Amino acid sequence: MNDEPRIERLISMAERLIVALESDIDSLKAGRTGALMTADPEIQKLTAIYGREAQGFDPRIAQAAPPSLRQRFVAITAKFREVLQMHARMITRVKNASEGIVHAIAREVERANAPMRTYGPRPGYAPQSSGAMVFNKVV
Repeated sequence: MNDEPRIERLISMAERLIVALESDIDSLKAGRTGALMTADPEIQKLTAIYGREAQGFDPRIAQAAPPSLRQRFVAITAKFREVLQMHARMITRVKNASEGIVHAIAREVERANAPMRTYGPRPGYAPQSSGAMVFNKVV
């Protein structure tokens, strides 16, 4: 069974994906989320192809490969996993920061629009009727 071309193809695709992921990591560190290479349709297509190839890959194929090819394959696979994990961490950080900003703005807007409450016998604001009360008044 000579599957060396298949292993070479997987190595080549993984190398291209590593370059794209490292570029994304650099963009995320610089705060340029619009410059992500993984959003490129070509990279997304390459990712899908790599996923199909890797899913149907039997580890016995790599074990039967020549030692130099097997070492390259193991090294690139380890690097790919490492970069993929770093990319996932960066995406999670950016997502959490963005969501945190949105929540902080929403809380501030809610606080600013909240009616002022006083401690006196009469409220310092005119109470607004709730939607249920409006509905009851109409019926």
